[in-house]
Amino acid sequence: MGKIKIATDWLAGCAGCHMSLLDIDERIVKLLEAVEFTSSPVTDLKHPPEEGVTVGILEGAISNTHNIEVARQMRERCQFLIAIGDCATFGGIVATRNLVGTQAALQRAYLESETTVDGCIPDSPELGVPLETVTGVDKVVHVDLFIPGCPPSADALFYALSELLAGRVPVVLPPELFRYD
Repeated sequence: MGKIKIATDWLAGCAGCHMSLLDIDERIVKLLEAVEFTSSPVTDLKHPPEEGVTVGILEGAISNTHNIEVARQMRERCQFLIAIGDCATFGGIVATRNLVGTQAALQRAYLESETTVDGCIPDSPELGVPLETVTGVDKVVHVDLFIPGCPPSADALFYALSELLAGRVPVVLPPELFRYD
């Protein structure tokens, strides 16, 4: 049997969940004996292969149309989708924008901040159109496993991947693996 293919991507968030994935440290060597990371935002390969992967991992919230496209492509190309971190799970810190509204948040961030000089709100098709409400990934696509945390611990991520490699679906992670820093 060949290696299990895994693709990762991040949406609206800080990349802390991918740092936790790297924090698996030396265990990543053991993991790499059984898996192949096909694409990731920390590599040159940015999109999951068209032929698909076994496991897709998304971090970050859905906050614009580009995030929706990325989440849908990941769902289409993976057999099992994991949402990691609070942002992917329920919107996390990114969803605080919902308290004031998208336009007010953009105006404050790009036009009214104390350090802004001749500001403008970015408007590029590459960025996607901001949504009125920030949500978790499951509001756009079906998610098979949620691993909350800000960021989730490396132990929680390693546990979930190890369970999948053993042919088991981790339904609930052990409480000692949850972390909120």
